Amino acid sequence: MAIVVQKYGGTSVGTIEKIRNVAKRLAARRDQGDEVVVVVSAMGKTTDMLINMAKELSEAPSRRELDMLMSTGEQVSISLLSIALNEMGYESISLTGFQAGIMTEGFHTKARIQDIEIDRVKQYLSEGKIVVVAGFQGINENGDITTLGRGGSDTTAVALAAKLECTCEIYTDVDGIYTVDPRLFPTARKLDAISYEEMLEMASLGAGVMETRSVEIGQKYNVPIYVALSSEDWPGTYIKEYDVTMESKAITGLSVSDKDLMVTINHVPYEVKNISNIFQSLAKMDVNIDMISQTAPSHGLVNVSFTAPKSDEDIIQGIMDQILKEFAGAEVEIEKDITKLSVVGIGMRSQSGVAAKMFKIFADNDIAFKQVTTSEIRISYVIDTTDKQRAIEIVAREFNL
Repeated sequence: MAIVVQKYGGTSVGTIEKIRNVAKRLAARRDQGDEVVVVVSAMGKTTDMLINMAKELSEAPSRRELDMLMSTGEQVSISLLSIALNEMGYESISLTGFQAGIMTEGFHTKARIQDIEIDRVKQYLSEGKIVVVAGFQGINENGDITTLGRGGSDTTAVALAAKLECTCEIYTDVDGIYTVDPRLFPTARKLDAISYEEMLEMASLGAGVMETRSVEIGQKYNVPIYVALSSEDWPGTYIKEYDVTMESKAITGLSVSDKDLMVTINHVPYEVKNISNIFQSLAKMDVNIDMISQTAPSHGLVNVSFTAPKSDEDIIQGIMDQILKEFAGAEVEIEKDITKLSVVGIGMRSQSGVAAKMFKIFADNDIAFKQVTTSEIRISYVIDTTDKQRAIEIVAREFNL
């Protein structure tokens, strides 16, 4: 008998009929002799609906109250799923994040899991119950309900699997992880396996199947993560520890994101403390910076560019207004119609020439880029959104993705 943690997303529990189907899948797994913990998201678009209701009352609702509001969505899902299981004759109990022992820290609406007091979950498992846990939520040191931000239910599931020392299975509306988003490149290949490192890069760069925090936890605690379709028993994709077969191709996948904006601050007086102060101000407001570039000093001035989530535009604009007051003559440009396109692959560690090939592809096809950054296993470019689809198709074909 093994323990398994499964997770079902909002579309998988979006209707009563879908909840019944999930209950049947869980019951079948229990019949195989496994102990089952299941994490579920809010039904369908419930979270979006709740946020919209709050914004009808306030343009800037309290983040604490938003957490209180949004956490109710998962409570509906877990209670309905537990009712369905009990009706089928399978003992089940639903637990909120707090009841499941999920302790958090950090900002409201963007909290992080600090620890999980797992004893209560283990006790219910020992009693033969299927334990249904609310994803996306926990409780902080002040006793306040907090939510974990985008991908929070995946994070909950992987963290529980880490504590229970078992596999985590993520069931969603896609049947695995592809070399390229099939909606953007229909002939993309599904991967049988991908390393934690590659998945982290692809997730951080815009691949929507998994969020980075859940993969980070998986890597840290060596939790195998299986991603598969919730409605069919088709083979999915394993996210796991690196093995040598993963280096056979230089490029494993291509990620694309339209969710960032690019900020350029021109004519900043060249002192390290000035650059430091800019990014300290952004960090204090929990703005996640990705790509950064800086020109060489000229006449005592530099230009600094960075990318950040469009969702933080208002916060960034406020910080930039302060910078303009501080640095006389500075200019700020915020570009929203940009796309971040990245190629990712562990094979780049042992195979040279990927960067040269990418530059040639862009040159041959007259695709301009505004920024480029690299790591051992990733090269990212900022391009105009108008060039996105053309760039995807050309790069995917050239690297046989």
